[in-house]
Amino acid sequence: MTDAEARRRFATADIAHLATAGADGRPHLVPIGFALARDTIYSAVDHKPKRTTALKRLANVVENRHVAVLADHYEQDWRRLWWVRADGSARVLGTEDDEARTAVALLAERYPQYGERPPAGPVLAIDVERWTGWSAS
Repeated sequence: MTDAEARRRFATADIAHLATAGADGRPHLVPIGFALARDTIYSAVDHKPKRTTALKRLANVVENRHVAVLADHYEQDWRRLWWVRADGSARVLGTEDDEARTAVALLAERYPQYGERPPAGPVLAIDVERWTGWSAS
């Protein structure tokens, strides 16, 4: 699968799964809503119920910037299966950052819920260094 095809398929996924690890090397995997702008993936801490906005994924990125994000498609017709992994370096953006405001606008275009109530927490920016993908057909 070419980088362009991997990027195209990734962009069509409703959600992805973010893998981070802290300084201790322990993996942490969570589903994320995201927006893709060229080779940068954005996700934000939103209003859905959480114990805190100081999320483990953000703390992990501060300790270890290396992340992986996986998007996939599954259905009973296995000829239509595919997955795409984006490996890269992540950054935590504060809400006052211009890039964070752009990211929130992209997320609001993608998810109507964010149009009604934009994320107010930090934004995670993942600069993709490598696209890897597979498809059954």
